[in-house]
Amino acid sequence: MAVQLLITDRNLVVQGDPLDGWTNLDCTKRFNEPGAGSVDLPARPDVMAQLQPGNRIIVIRDGAVWQSGPLEIPSDFTWSVTEAPGWGKVTANFSDDLALIAGYITWPTPASAWTAQLANTYRQLNSTNAETIIRTLVDENCGPGARAERRIPRLALDAVAGAGASTTVKTRFEPLLDACRRVAVAGGGIGFRTRLTSTQLLFGCYQPRDLTATARFSIGLGNLRAIQAKRSAPTITHALIAGTEPETGTSGRSYVQVADSTAAATWWRVERYVDGPADNDTNGELTQAGTEELAGGSAPVELATVTVDTPDLKAGRDFDLGDRVTVALPYGVEVADLVRSIHLQATPDGGEYVTTLIGSPEATTDPQMVKAMRTLGRRLGRLETR
Repeated sequence: MAVQLLITDRNLVVQGDPLDGWTNLDCTKRFNEPGAGSVDLPARPDVMAQLQPGNRIIVIRDGAVWQSGPLEIPSDFTWSVTEAPGWGKVTANFSDDLALIAGYITWPTPASAWTAQLANTYRQLNSTNAETIIRTLVDENCGPGARAERRIPRLALDAVAGAGASTTVKTRFEPLLDACRRVAVAGGGIGFRTRLTSTQLLFGCYQPRDLTATARFSIGLGNLRAIQAKRSAPTITHALIAGTEPETGTSGRSYVQVADSTAAATWWRVERYVDGPADNDTNGELTQAGTEELAGGSAPVELATVTVDTPDLKAGRDFDLGDRVTVALPYGVEVADLVRSIHLQATPDGGEYVTTLIGSPEATTDPQMVKAMRTLGRRLGRLETR
């Protein structure tokens, strides 16, 4: 195992020697969402001096950055005679760098001061490449193109990847990453992420790869320790979208249907009413809202696997977030879907355990109540930002 931990300040300046003496590292990377992690350390003075508000952690695995981001809880200290003698123990909780971007909302007129935002004004980009839209939203709200007081230190845009199809976005005071995820889904399921260099934090988009022929997991190949599989019925097959009430003197209210006919034929028809974000579908906004609902309610195959790195197949090197991979189940069925999260657990003595979650956008280890609250929050946000 080759895991190294570094602490930097917000300007990416390393604050001291690599952290040593840690006993447990637990961190998760998520597709198009902020990841999170924690590490247990001895509470020595040299360690505590680095675990300060505003500082960041870098997790390096086999010489490459596995995850990096701000310390959310820099120090959770405990001491006891029996369990943590000597200096005691400190746990540092951290997120990855997408969490910095997640702290922003979309301003209708990003170049203007907050006090100069106009009522009933939206930030709208029509018939534009999905990658361009996502890069624009991040750049103008918290990147180098944002107002000075809103810029994230050292954040810059990565090279253009040429990912995604043409789509549309209309947003107002919406969580920035929520808007980016909507565009990513509507634009062909592209990914976005941050990447750390020695001097910059780069944000960019990418096209996930189809690795179903080469990234394969099975008991026979010896690269699985455990499998837990669950297949669920769809919660929606037909999104019935109603546009907003038009202004006086215009034509009647628009109605659009977006359907997953394959899921309906395989399972059964499930309808869901959706309040659209616009009064018509001229720019594809009603269709986009329906596509988003279908993606969130498709029949998920939730597959949690405990993988074992082999010389031929290694997480972060041979497959990564958003890639499409294949898992062969013991009873003869193969599942091909996207890598939604990769969970790394490491101890100095016990080695590494890498868990991969594969499935639909709603495939998650969250309890049902958590998923319901997230869905409710998304819908309320759509209503409040009209």
